[in-house]
Amino acid sequence: MKRFFVTAAALLIAFHAPRRLPAQERGAAALGELVAGLGVTARVLVVGAHPDDEDTRLIAWLVRGRHVETAYLSLTRGDGGQNLIGKELGEALGAIRTEELLTARRIDGGTQYFARAYDYGFSKSADEAFTHWPHDSLLNDVVTVVRTFRPHVIVSVFSGTPRDGHGQHQAAGILAREAYDLAGDTARFPTGRFGPAWTPSKFYRSAAFNRDAATLAFNVGEYSPLLGRSYAEIAAESRSQHKSQAFGSMQRKGVIMDYVTREATRAPAPRDPKQERSLFDGVDTTLQRLRPAGSPAGVLTRFDTLSALVRAARTAYDPFDPSVSILALARARRLLTPECDADAGGCRVGAAAVDREVSLAGLRARVDRALATAAGLAIEAAAEREIVASGDSVPVTVTIYNRRIRDPRPVRVLSVRIDSGRVTGPGAVLPATVLPDSVVQISGVVRAAGATSPWWLAEGREGDMFRRAIDRRSESQRSQGIRVEARITVGTTVVDVTAPVVYRYADPVKGDVSRPLAVAPAVSVTLDRTIEYAPANAPLSRDVQVHLRSASTRSRDVTVRLALPPGLRPDSAARTVTLPGPDAQRTVTFRVRGTLPAGRHTIGATAESGGEAFTNGYVLVDYDHIRPQRLYRDARLQLQAVDVKLPAVARVAYVPGASDNVAPALQQLRVPLTVIQPAAVGTTDLSDFGAVILGPRVYESSPELVANNARLLDYARAGGTLVVQYQQYEITQPGIAPYPMTVARPHDRVTDENAPVRVLDSAARVLNVPNRITPADFAGWVQERSLYMPRTFDDRYHPVLSMNDPGAPANSGAILVAPVGRGTYVYTTLSFFRQLPAGNAGAARLFANLIGAGRREEGRGVRAKAATGGRQ
Repeated sequence: MKRFFVTAAALLIAFHAPRRLPAQERGAAALGELVAGLGVTARVLVVGAHPDDEDTRLIAWLVRGRHVETAYLSLTRGDGGQNLIGKELGEALGAIRTEELLTARRIDGGTQYFARAYDYGFSKSADEAFTHWPHDSLLNDVVTVVRTFRPHVIVSVFSGTPRDGHGQHQAAGILAREAYDLAGDTARFPTGRFGPAWTPSKFYRSAAFNRDAATLAFNVGEYSPLLGRSYAEIAAESRSQHKSQAFGSMQRKGVIMDYVTREATRAPAPRDPKQERSLFDGVDTTLQRLRPAGSPAGVLTRFDTLSALVRAARTAYDPFDPSVSILALARARRLLTPECDADAGGCRVGAAAVDREVSLAGLRARVDRALATAAGLAIEAAAEREIVASGDSVPVTVTIYNRRIRDPRPVRVLSVRIDSGRVTGPGAVLPATVLPDSVVQISGVVRAAGATSPWWLAEGREGDMFRRAIDRRSESQRSQGIRVEARITVGTTVVDVTAPVVYRYADPVKGDVSRPLAVAPAVSVTLDRTIEYAPANAPLSRDVQVHLRSASTRSRDVTVRLALPPGLRPDSAARTVTLPGPDAQRTVTFRVRGTLPAGRHTIGATAESGGEAFTNGYVLVDYDHIRPQRLYRDARLQLQAVDVKLPAVARVAYVPGASDNVAPALQQLRVPLTVIQPAAVGTTDLSDFGAVILGPRVYESSPELVANNARLLDYARAGGTLVVQYQQYEITQPGIAPYPMTVARPHDRVTDENAPVRVLDSAARVLNVPNRITPADFAGWVQERSLYMPRTFDDRYHPVLSMNDPGAPANSGAILVAPVGRGTYVYTTLSFFRQLPAGNAGAARLFANLIGAGRREEGRGVRAKAATGGRQ
């Protein structure tokens, strides 16, 4: 029956988050919320496709306003999206968006789950989505979560119809309803694999964007006098954690309505859905629902006693003296048996028993949190450093505070355990007494094994599904890291409290900083990239940098060797450096020379130290709003040798955009590139450049560039070549592009990376100079071909390619070339920002042609073409 306690553990995690967030109330406010929610036993599961699909207002209103246990299930981790705060894409972006969602849940109080689907990019239909995601496999995941969380109500964010737009959204809407219908089917979903059957009572769909169909509306802008904020304000703070997607939200006051449509019910709710007054009409959300069937009338059960104690705790609540709530809370805690429900006659597995057990687990977690808060208990676990080597150990100091002043009763620490499932450490001599307004410190040691990394990446993917199976734990539990668990008595009542083990320090600017303790290899080995370009059949001389990082406490001599493909040789067979201690970093540089034929070749690095060989390491993903993530990869470089000719352009300027890794790829191909930051465009003399390239979505991410866009157009009019990669709707604003264009809402795109490409003008310079582009150059593309394609454009733009997804109308907005004064303007919506980092040879050849799209006097800059230099 231990699997019934996943909900309880998840609630404890929110209480002891790695870093305190503004909306996480403490002290009397936190206690007031906990006490108010003690008698509520309802659970709601919200289902969507991506991390930012969740109805944050609904979640905050349910959890913080109605004290309902609420979880969000996202089918994917948003791996296929774009990144407005950095260059990470794919699985690295999925790690960021996972953490953003966990941060959001720590603010609004919800629980987080994920299925195993990998976000492969945009789809136009559910049928297309299910060609990437095996329908039954993904349904298994959703049913597993339903049987784990056991919601009384399921709310699907999406309708499951083409109205949802994105095919992944449609798939989420379909699977949510199928799980509602089938989660109780033990023949199709055996209990041994999926857990005890569960049948949700009601099924709703969000109607926020279809208000005419809504059957129920509620004010999520309701104000909480206890918290001093509305639930919509809290939701906006939660929503704003999706920073990689630029979803910062205003915290608006006043009435804000949310809407849902009831689609199905098994509860005795009004037949007319519009007669409902609540999501829970027909569902008993109180403790009395848990009273065993057949209990004799007039005979008190422990649920009657619990109800009375909950009322007493609410009555006793005093924000100026929280300790007065301890007595009623302690008595309630002693009634909550640790595993099986005695009134049900033992560990039975049936609908009522399952509901009772998970509800009691949630109640236990709330009472433990309330008791710890009322008693003024706080626990911290500080490690001496942030990283510990696998097989090594690190001292940890656990500090337990009794912060009560008025109440003279001491607390006793019965046991302290450091246990993440991989590492353990001994506790001190216990029990120990913590007097009021005092502390007790306990020393322990974490003995490390394995490595701290996103768990779902451990076994890779099979197609577009992660191999590592989900289990009956929430994401918060699976990603919680190394924790300390303490068992403490308050009076005669035992409570369990937990906290993360962190490395804590004072940053001169940020102040108090806590970073979770992580386990890493003794020596981490990484190369700069996993894929790079090189010109084929041409002399190659390149530095290969091998980065070493130590997690070991002792000094290590490390010898590094490269394994090279035929045709390349290093300047040295091996190099040896010393890593003097923990977090020491060294870079070993080899000069590699030779010639490679066209194709993909592998370079590998191995580091040897103390008789061990190390061949992988981690890349740190670190942003202020999320916990740091360490993504492991093999120390291997795929070198894509490309038959490519470069235009005779002496200098090229590159202005980086969002999610932009294009510039390094061009530099590897020997494009004479100078990177200019968007804010510097207004002060940079552009006349010396034969071409200027703008990165994807740069107008959205850089207001400074928008302010100086006239200088770019003047540069083109003076004879320069301006190449603009895809933008969103900003490109249609007057003054951005030289001539008008429109982008539909939703925008036109070609999501099939293998969609046929039709040539509209075979003589076009961009398809012939300096590289002749053939159908082979459009093979092997990844995720998509083109996005935010113009629907219409001025006649002065010359289209050269046409393409479309199956069944969609043709669109010729992939490459548009237009004369501008004496120069050339190129606008391309092809997804070069994905293709070039992936080592796509054809995309590299085509991009080289775009750089030379306007050249007539090869090798000369704009200043040479126009004696006056144009308007600079």
